[in-house]
Order: sequence, then C-alpha cells, then structure tokens
Amino acid sequence: MSEILNAIRQACAAIDDADMERARRIVRSCRMEPAASGAKVGAPSIKDRMRVFLRDGFIDRYSGDRLVFPAALRILSLKMPDAFPFHEHWKMSECHIAYWHLLPTIDHVVPVSRGGTDDLDNLVSTSQLRNSAKGILLLEELGWKLHSPGKLENWDGMLSWFFSHVGRHPELLEEPYIRSWHRIAREMTDQDSLPG
Repeated sequence: MSEILNAIRQACAAIDDADMERARRIVRSCRMEPAASGAKVGAPSIKDRMRVFLRDGFIDRYSGDRLVFPAALRILSLKMPDAFPFHEHWKMSECHIAYWHLLPTIDHVVPVSRGGTDDLDNLVSTSQLRNSAKGILLLEELGWKLHSPGKLENWDGMLSWFFSHVGRHPELLEEPYIRSWHRIAREMTDQDSLPG
C-alpha cells in the first residue's frame, strides 16, 4: 500500500506543477486504472461456480478454511428461519453470520478492474466475508497468500449430507434455489464417490 500512497503523493505534486501527463504516468504505473474496456465482466454462472467449488474442494483459498455447499446452508434457513435466518439482499443484521463465514462465493484473484479475466484459472472459492474484505486489492497488497485446494474425499462441503437429506425430503426441491443447486451438483458429481 505504501507504493500506492507514494504514487498518489507524487501525482498530487505533479498536478501542483501543472504536469498532468506526468501525473497520469505515475498513476498508470501503479496499475490503478480500470481494466481495458475489452475485459469480460460478468457474474460466473452457477455451473462455473460449482466447477470452482468442486475444484477447490470447498476450501476458502484465501484462508484455508472449510466452506459449505450453498444449498445445504439454505436448507437450514428453510427449516429454522428463526434460528438461522437468511436475507435475500444479504442484510447483515437479518442474515445469520454463518452465511458470511461459510457460504462459498467466487472471487477473481486478480480483480477484473485490475486487468484480471473471468478465466477459471483466475477464479477461486472464498467466503462472503473474505470476498468483501479483498475487494479490488491484490493478494500481495493484503499480505494474503493463495492456499492449496482441498480434496473432496476429505471435505465435500456437506454435499453428501445435502444429497442424502434431499433424497429423504424431495419436497425441498420445490424451492427454486435448492432445485437449481441440486440439478447442477447432480450433473457435475458422482454422488457415489462422495464421502459420508
């Protein structure tokens, strides 16, 4: 961060000297300007998210912590809305804190705004909390490192529990969120090989 601060100070000095070209060069040298307009931007599809969650073994690649399959958490909210609330707009005061710590989401290791792409090699699993904390920063700016992916045979994100529970309670598939995650998870996994 001190590199960025120094660049800002130098750019301000250049502006004071009425040297806008030098100010622009300084700012650009710190990779602070947005990605080129040709960068692909968009939320990863549910299939791409599932692909990354499975590849990463439901491990938060920024912390090494375990994450939980999204629809497994949602079942808890459906069955115990008073004890495990969910808010569709992620209002923290109305959403159980476990969602922030355990719900996997996808993050761009190199943010799109910093020149990163939507390629799967630039996407990793992380928690909602760490995704929010990282923002547009690079790992080295935060002092974070990328942890190794997990192995599904060691931790499957409660995916085997999810399949088992939905098998006993098929009425859960009437809920669109659970149905869509169930469909994509069935399509992308061999349920017989999951632990549990």
